[in-house]
Amino acid sequence: MTRRTLPVLSLIAVSGLALAGCASSGDSEASESSSGVSIVASTSVYADLATSVVGDAADVSAIIDSPTVDPHDYEATAQDQLAVTEADLAIFNGGGYDHYMEQLVESGEVEHSVMAVEHNHDYPGEDGESGHDHADEEHDHADEEHAEDEHDHADDEHAEHEHDHSDEGDDHAGDDHDHADEGEEHDHADDEHGEHEHNHVEGFNEHVWYDPHTVIHVVEAIAEEAGGLIPDEADTFSANADELIAQLEGLEGDLETIAADHEGQTVAFTEPVGGYLTAAAGLEDVTADGFAEAVEHGQEVAPATLLEATTALEDGDVDVLVLNPQTAGPETSAVQDAAESGGVPIVEYAETLPEGESFVTWMQANIDALASALDD
Repeated sequence: MTRRTLPVLSLIAVSGLALAGCASSGDSEASESSSGVSIVASTSVYADLATSVVGDAADVSAIIDSPTVDPHDYEATAQDQLAVTEADLAIFNGGGYDHYMEQLVESGEVEHSVMAVEHNHDYPGEDGESGHDHADEEHDHADEEHAEDEHDHADDEHAEHEHDHSDEGDDHAGDDHDHADEGEEHDHADDEHGEHEHNHVEGFNEHVWYDPHTVIHVVEAIAEEAGGLIPDEADTFSANADELIAQLEGLEGDLETIAADHEGQTVAFTEPVGGYLTAAAGLEDVTADGFAEAVEHGQEVAPATLLEATTALEDGDVDVLVLNPQTAGPETSAVQDAAESGGVPIVEYAETLPEGESFVTWMQANIDALASALDD
């Protein structure tokens, strides 16, 4: 049985983060903003993005601000419920990842929200269709540094960035992670802790913050929603968003460079965290079918699947292993041992933002670690 535990190793040193309940991702003792507008994010990842856009113009807080807490399993407290229902804007991942936040938004009185998965081109949405029509976005960046992109993602095939994940080997919609019936939602009860349910969207990798292109759209949406709440600051929010988007596009450029040098090389995962990042880097996902999904949902890995995963690593059929340090158990330990035995480099991608890092510096470090591992 796989258990979620405190990471023993991490790509970036992670220490001293305590669960914030719904404490601010910045200084919990800070005075309220002059606007009185409250933004509550499900995790520190989205709180950091919001802070980059709104600065001190609004109070930004995160429900989960700790690397020791698994959003899949988190149970919202009464304090969380109150914070979300009193928030002016709620930002969350969606797709079953932070189901507690989805439930709070649905049952609360939040008029404004941003759900990240709706801005991902692979998200099936409630009716099995694309959950977000990028053609309808009103973000015209023609006059800015990224004018050539114009952020016209009507078909979101990322022609200039080659980010069509459905063709790049990151097809978590069935082949690589044994998903069935894309778009259908299932409740995966935790085998050992029956009270936890994973409202997972089958056929979809919900870890969308590892896709810089999706994050670009999320940032745009945050700026638009916040600007509507504080009209006097709308231009400032738009300018801040543009600056952040330019940095995110820089991350995309670095991934394109990796793809140019390592297109077609192989990657395996202990669970799907980082799948979008490696797909954008041109890597082929060769994870044993069903392995990553079982680990993600705390289920036992079938012996034959575990044997397939370890054999591929020991035989050198995998170029890099991506390990989630927030997951530990006998199956992941066996895979890690097999990678070390086979001389396969290991890159650790966590789910939450390390202390002292911004989203961009964190993702930059993740990309640099991948490039370094492939160059070894």
